[in-house]
Amino acid sequence: MTASDAGTPPWTDRLTGSRAGVSVPVATAIVVADMIGVGVFTSLGFQVKDIPSGFSILLLWTVGGIVALCGVFAYSELGAMFPRSSGEYNFLGRAFHPAFGFLAGWVSATVGFAAPVALAAMAFGEYAKSVVPDLPAIPLAIGVVWLVSLVQLTGVRHSSTFQLISTVLKVVLIVAFLVAGFVIAVPQPITFTPQPGDIAHIVSAPFAIGLVFVMYSFSGWNAATYIIGEMKTPQRSLPRALLAGTLIVLVLYVALNAVFLHSTPVSALAGQLDVASVAGTAIFGSLGGRIVGAMICFGLISSISAMMWIGPRVMMTMGEDIPALRVFSKRSVSGAPAYAILFQLAVANLLLFTRSFEAVLDFIQFALLFCSFFTVAGVIKLRITDPDLPRPYRAWGYPFTPLVFLLVTAFMMYYLLTERPVQSLSGMLVMLSGLLIYAVFRRRPAAAAASLHRK
Repeated sequence: MTASDAGTPPWTDRLTGSRAGVSVPVATAIVVADMIGVGVFTSLGFQVKDIPSGFSILLLWTVGGIVALCGVFAYSELGAMFPRSSGEYNFLGRAFHPAFGFLAGWVSATVGFAAPVALAAMAFGEYAKSVVPDLPAIPLAIGVVWLVSLVQLTGVRHSSTFQLISTVLKVVLIVAFLVAGFVIAVPQPITFTPQPGDIAHIVSAPFAIGLVFVMYSFSGWNAATYIIGEMKTPQRSLPRALLAGTLIVLVLYVALNAVFLHSTPVSALAGQLDVASVAGTAIFGSLGGRIVGAMICFGLISSISAMMWIGPRVMMTMGEDIPALRVFSKRSVSGAPAYAILFQLAVANLLLFTRSFEAVLDFIQFALLFCSFFTVAGVIKLRITDPDLPRPYRAWGYPFTPLVFLLVTAFMMYYLLTERPVQSLSGMLVMLSGLLIYAVFRRRPAAAAASLHRK
């Protein structure tokens, strides 16, 4: 039975009639869970090859966090102005044109979340094998996606509890790892205070390129914007959740990289992909790899949960606007957009079975950055074209914070265009092909209306 069948909105408490919603702690947990994947556990080995300086490395991650915060301030202004779930689909449609919003929504609803879900699930399977070598990676990956999806299908209330508990556990495990690293490990001869040669590292090309990959690790800071419509008092709750979640992750990221450098020789880290396992062995001995693998496995469950929650809300909102997608807007009695969740589950499974999720991610990275760039640009555009619109929250540091985000995002897009031109341009063509789909969807209601008028 759908919400329309029941007659009572699923997000309304049946006994009291009051609106139930996602609290600030749960929304913060979604942000934290979506941000902390495997990026922070794999990036340092390549950064330290060209930037062998503790201070410069920590500054690199701090700068990445500050840029993410600049994005938070801009998205918070838009979210408070237009409190509707679906992120860029909503923001770009309101700031520019519904067609622009549809392009962003089309990418997000089809593969923009399903591909990261598949990647995280595959990482879960691989790290589980590091704990128990005989475990099969693909069945584990598929199993964890199905498990999390079933939780999401039970509704917002159970999803909130699961998300909060799994994210708190994730943070607790990371903090325990940090404490062990600083207390147990043999300190390495590295300093985190500024040294004479650090300026050269900071203004170097490797620092700028390293920032690109740091920003990928910070992606997800906007996660709560996809569920604005389910939040209590979103005008106040959204800015708080985005800010708190991003600050928590910033502190954890800087601390993790400090522990890696404090506990493990730079020579052992340089060029290594799995720096967390290398550091875990240095801290805990021969069992270090398994301990770290188990920690990352637990953490990935909350990441998959967050993406399986927020991704379907894009398709759900598109279904509310576009008759051809109306089925995806239907909610169950418990408030879950069941058809949208099942659609994302099916796409994620298809990507896992075909092992194509990494290729899809390569194709959509530029398009996702493009959408984020113009979303933040939309804040500036609306300040100029619609200065009298109500703004319950105004971006802190405007116009400097949006400009900082735009400059860094533009550099990331330039890097992708020069390093992966075929993938980037192909991804844009895929996104632009959505214009044809949009035109077809928009033409159908008009044609139907004309037909009725003739009758």
